[in-house]
Amino acid sequence: MTAKQIIAKFNLTEHPEGGYYKETYRSNGIIQNEHLSPEFVGDRNYATCIYFLLTSNKFSAFHKINQDEIWHFYKGSSLKLHMISPEGDYSLVIIGNNLEQDEQPQFVVPAGFWFAAEILKENSYTFTGCTVAPGFDFKDFVLPKRKELIQLFPQHSKIITKLTHH
Repeated sequence: MTAKQIIAKFNLTEHPEGGYYKETYRSNGIIQNEHLSPEFVGDRNYATCIYFLLTSNKFSAFHKINQDEIWHFYKGSSLKLHMISPEGDYSLVIIGNNLEQDEQPQFVVPAGFWFAAEILKENSYTFTGCTVAPGFDFKDFVLPKRKELIQLFPQHSKIITKLTHH
């Protein structure tokens, strides 16, 4: 299948960070706000899950959320996931199914890390899933301007410039 066919088949829409997504699961169970850590405002579902598709010409820009985010690889090109810890440590992982090359078919981005993703192969796409617990809410989503993130982590200005929109 092509990226366009997957986007149509699963009714994916554009995501603010880049790429395309559709929520596929939101638990019925609710965690009351008083039982969550202080960075959360409001109640949260136990967990949420989305389909997420990136293409070679659309990256997932640096952003962060308050929750751990589990990435699941489904189909297409491997992707490079870049992370910057709250302390400023940079790391990356390759998410894919080439296990012989130490690619990870599943990976957890820790809560509070800044992260971005890009496709490794030209003229391709990556079809993944992302699971978040406690459940995702756009109140937890921070998509910084390039200048703001470079001010926080000037030592990583090159990768931040490459993987931010403005």
